[in-house]
Amino acid sequence: MAVQAQREDEVSVAAPSKLLLLLEGRAFAEFGSMMLTLPWLRKLPHGDGHPVMLVPGFGTTDGSMQPLRRVLQMLGYKVYGWNQGRNLGMRKGMREKLATHLQDIHLRHDDRKVTLIGWSLGGVFVREMARAQPELVRRVITLGSPINGHPNANNVDGLFRFANRKNPPKLDWDGFQRRRIAPPVPCTAIYSKTDGVVAWKCSLEEPAENTENVEVFSSHFGLGFNPQVLKVIAERLAQSE
Repeated sequence: MAVQAQREDEVSVAAPSKLLLLLEGRAFAEFGSMMLTLPWLRKLPHGDGHPVMLVPGFGTTDGSMQPLRRVLQMLGYKVYGWNQGRNLGMRKGMREKLATHLQDIHLRHDDRKVTLIGWSLGGVFVREMARAQPELVRRVITLGSPINGHPNANNVDGLFRFANRKNPPKLDWDGFQRRRIAPPVPCTAIYSKTDGVVAWKCSLEEPAENTENVEVFSSHFGLGFNPQVLKVIAERLAQSE
């Protein structure tokens, strides 16, 4: 009965309001604020230069991560994309390709552990990469990722289903419940209560010794370059392994 009650509560998590979705246009202003604060961003904590891998959100490519990539390079990190083109969801053979890519980065940097950063759906992917190969991963950072609550509590579910209409996704509730548990590495979930795409409660990690949730004021589309977010990322990357 307790499990059933919990599931009903999770199903009741609603997608963000249409007003919040309309306010996603403020992402342009957030990009402008990043450009204006570049002198300040250069003063963010510089870490040890370890490798970082970025995974974009649904419908986007590595190009969407370029602002974040450039800031991290400015701070001295070796940054890599996911190299899988446009993210339209999991495809045949993609898990194996991502696992190999992570191994290659790890070996290229003399077996140094890699930090994985995923935006939206990309955050779901990096958590599973870390779960599969935790010995290669230093830290996971997710940006507004649907990792909790209910997988349909967002404003792009219809678009996702359209993009995958030839192979309609089926809701694996038990699998989703298992994936709610964080992988065995330090995990930081960055979320915004004004996210207009993913319900903010769905972007939270479950409480554990290796997890933390950090709130910022940002749109969903601005999470990759919002100065507040960049500050949180820089501070976490600079922490010792």
